[in-house]
Amino acid sequence: MDRETAGEYANGVSSEMKTKSAADAVAVVRSGQRVFVQGSAATPQTLLAALFERRQELRKVELVSITTLGDLVWNEEELAGHFFLNSLFVSSNVRSLVNGPYGEYVPVFLSEIPRLFTDGILPVDVALIHVSPPDRHGFCSLGTSVDIVRSAIQSARHVVAQVNPQMPRTHGDGIIHSSQIDVMVEVEDALPEVSYANSSNEVTRKIGQQCAALIPDGATLQMGIGCIPDAVLHGLTHHRDLGVHTEMLSDGVIPLIESGVITNALKKKHRGKLVTGFAVGTRRLYDFIDDNPQFAFLDIGYVNDAQVIRQNPRVAAINSALEIDLTGQVCADSLGTYQFSGVGGQMDFIRGAALSEGGIPIIAMPSTTSGNVSRIVPCLREGAGVTTTRANIHYVVTEYGAVNLFGLNLRQRAEALVGIAHPDHREALASAAFKRFG
Repeated sequence: MDRETAGEYANGVSSEMKTKSAADAVAVVRSGQRVFVQGSAATPQTLLAALFERRQELRKVELVSITTLGDLVWNEEELAGHFFLNSLFVSSNVRSLVNGPYGEYVPVFLSEIPRLFTDGILPVDVALIHVSPPDRHGFCSLGTSVDIVRSAIQSARHVVAQVNPQMPRTHGDGIIHSSQIDVMVEVEDALPEVSYANSSNEVTRKIGQQCAALIPDGATLQMGIGCIPDAVLHGLTHHRDLGVHTEMLSDGVIPLIESGVITNALKKKHRGKLVTGFAVGTRRLYDFIDDNPQFAFLDIGYVNDAQVIRQNPRVAAINSALEIDLTGQVCADSLGTYQFSGVGGQMDFIRGAALSEGGIPIIAMPSTTSGNVSRIVPCLREGAGVTTTRANIHYVVTEYGAVNLFGLNLRQRAEALVGIAHPDHREALASAAFKRFG
């Protein structure tokens, strides 16, 4: 873009040169290129749909993204040979694609994904993003999803933005000037919404209570979205001066902010502000974060840096698992060889919390699956990935209790984990532990 056009945007003057239809905007994509796609609630569905419409004229276009949300169907048969998904975190709508011949998963800590772009390991040809409309100074916001997007934009040769008045303007690293965007596509699409408000049950409530009992006043929280994080937040209503430094947030923080439980007053990093990388929730959350200076949406390479995390007091990091073996090895991303999700930021925060003064790293999970299969197992399934090593594990919580494995030997760990397993499985687990450890 020339300086005159950039100046027009800086003065808040719209430019017809930059506004195109979605079909025209994605015409820049060529066969064999790598295309970054912004994720979560900011998934640019209109741009993706237009790109998929071009499938017959494109071959071997690599799509790179973390979690994607929305109604768009990633139809494996239609995309076969035209697009290949190289996923950095697997969401439910692309699991079959990633586990088939036209997709793959890149094991990587969330904190290190920005380096894949900035260091040229995954050079980006085109970035498809989703932003708020430019303000009078020409600045847009990446809205609900800053996370890995900023580094992808800085590395991309061409940036195409879906511009949406329903995208909240968030404070922090997500401010991008219109001059950095090559083409804009105007839409007015509702953002995808996710809620677990009515999904709690007796098991998740007990887990929430167990976790809340471990968290002291003045702690700094990290938790994601789901039944268990929601239950933990419900259990913190009588706490004081909690802070939040987390990779993602959802609606559950709103009541605690409004009631004065979350103040961020005792944090050492970004005191007075809630720090996050992205947000996924309902429209209530998107409206709450809109132009709200209490929130700082920052680059995930910074948010998830263990050296940053540890500087806050009493970091309580609550993460989940698909299964954990009797020595404390945690698998959170795969069911055997089947890729279910991703490494994400679990190790970033488990390590950061462990290094924090008075930190509380927690793995919280139901003791069994919905089919009554024990999540505490003698050995991880063949092919399962180790998300958190047994040397990094501290607290493990199920509905039957909480144990701290830090400093315990392998036999002691097995005994402790058998004690919080489902009663239906304790005898078999105790037998397996005796066979292994004597």
